[in-house]
Amino acid sequence: MPKLKDKRREHYSVASEIDRLDERRARCQDNLDQVEFRHRREALSDKERQDLEEEMTIMNERVNKLDQELQVLRGENRRNMVLSVALLAVSALFYYVFIYNEDQS
Repeated sequence: MPKLKDKRREHYSVASEIDRLDERRARCQDNLDQVEFRHRREALSDKERQDLEEEMTIMNERVNKLDQELQVLRGENRRNMVLSVALLAVSALFYYVFIYNEDQS
């Protein structure tokens, strides 16, 4: 199934994928905060408390997974930025050496 996710993500830019995952992570974190608040404030039975703890564990795992995906995507985004700057520098050097110098002659 991961291959299906990768194929779907091919249509997104790295920046839009980062934004999408940031939004998902924020929603998960908000849900986790609500569950933690309920866990602390409400008088719950042992079963309800156990269910909330399980839900908190699942949400924590989701947030951690999203953090890892974001870390990978941000690294890819940095690499793409460095490649873009390098390409710009090579283009500027090419322009200076071949075109600007010919105009000066």
